[in-house]
Amino acid sequence: MSALRFSANVSWMFPEIPDLPDRIRASATAGFRGVEAAWPYECPTGALRGALSEGRGLEMVLINTPPGDTRVGELGLGAVPGRQDAFRAGLDRAVRLATDLECQRIHIMAGRVPEGRDRGSVEKEMEETFVENLRYAADVLHQVGIVGLIEPINSRITEPRYFLNTPQQAAAILQKVGRENLKMQMDIFHWQIMDGNLTENIRRYFPLIGHVQIAQVPHRHEPDSPGELNFPYLFDLLEELGYQGYVGCEYKPCGDTVAGLGWMEEYHKRREERSKSN
Repeated sequence: MSALRFSANVSWMFPEIPDLPDRIRASATAGFRGVEAAWPYECPTGALRGALSEGRGLEMVLINTPPGDTRVGELGLGAVPGRQDAFRAGLDRAVRLATDLECQRIHIMAGRVPEGRDRGSVEKEMEETFVENLRYAADVLHQVGIVGLIEPINSRITEPRYFLNTPQQAAAILQKVGRENLKMQMDIFHWQIMDGNLTENIRRYFPLIGHVQIAQVPHRHEPDSPGELNFPYLFDLLEELGYQGYVGCEYKPCGDTVAGLGWMEEYHKRREERSKSN
């Protein structure tokens, strides 16, 4: 079984470093093979490319589509009725940046239930909008060899109004869209909060999973911080299933980022000891 590859989410990690390119450099120094960033659009593309090249093969693994108008509380536009034109413009912007950075995955953000609207009253319309936009996105992404991802985000704690909130809902939407270059982004933090039953859900939806992200529950810190999840078991499960992608570290470090990477050292140490015993 191949070892897991970890990517540092530089929108969350290395908060002690203000500059995004320097966070990318710090990720390479810390031993990461990939990095991901939510919205790196305001940083000059040349600076991002330069930091990646200095990392000697460091890969930009994932970016998100633009959030929309954050002044009115938007967090993605994929499922928001009436915002199709803005969604397409944002997708084009994401594709340009991903192409420049040789990034092969874009998280297509669904967005929030509009303010003042009840989820139940708009769910059908939002799903129809999302399916329409995802089919359009799949065709655009196919032309440049990029995989689109949709991510269920928990609505119990983190984002109460986020439209896409369970793996079951995401799987049903992917089936309706029917495009092979669209996958599910599994953030174990969100899946645990919404549904638990991680072993069965990971096994069931594994064929649809195009990217994995991790953080301990409930405080969203390092995998070995106090919490509900047994990450050595979950890492073994991903290995057993043959996961070949990156595992994105989308967590808030308890303190200094590098000082908190003992969990990653322990993972590699445990694999090495296991290989010697075999």
